[in-house]
Amino acid sequence: MSKWTGSWLSGPRSVLEPGADSGDGTGQRFKGERLGLPQTGPGSIASSGRRAFAILTDFLLAAGVAGLFTYPDLPRNWSLLSWFAITIVAVAFFGFTPGHAIFGLRVARLDGSPLVGLPRAALRTGLIFLVIPAVIWDADGRCLHDKASNTVVIRVR
Repeated sequence: MSKWTGSWLSGPRSVLEPGADSGDGTGQRFKGERLGLPQTGPGSIASSGRRAFAILTDFLLAAGVAGLFTYPDLPRNWSLLSWFAITIVAVAFFGFTPGHAIFGLRVARLDGSPLVGLPRAALRTGLIFLVIPAVIWDADGRCLHDKASNTVVIRVR
């Protein structure tokens, strides 16, 4: 009975932790192995901690930029607009936000194209704004907004 229930209660293979065996011989040993990425060092999957600090840095930067234009009043929702603009433009054309650059991260397309591009960057940013897609990830460390835009956040150093 447990073998039967385990096949559907355990969830899909994509959520298995690295090293877990799905029973079909396709288990992975580390995050990013199925994507052809290295286990450690440049090009490996970025940790959730680094990603969290990077987005926090971007939020603070956006609030500061918006504050410059709204001083002496608080920036209110202008911070959000500033964050959208900074994130979409930076990721589309450079592959990283200021927070990513500080923490040694980069957004890369899985198809190997050098630029993320405006449509993918806008999709990623819009889904990050919804929060839920950004806090649900698979065994490769890819959040739902990465999966939707066919991207991955990797380390550059």
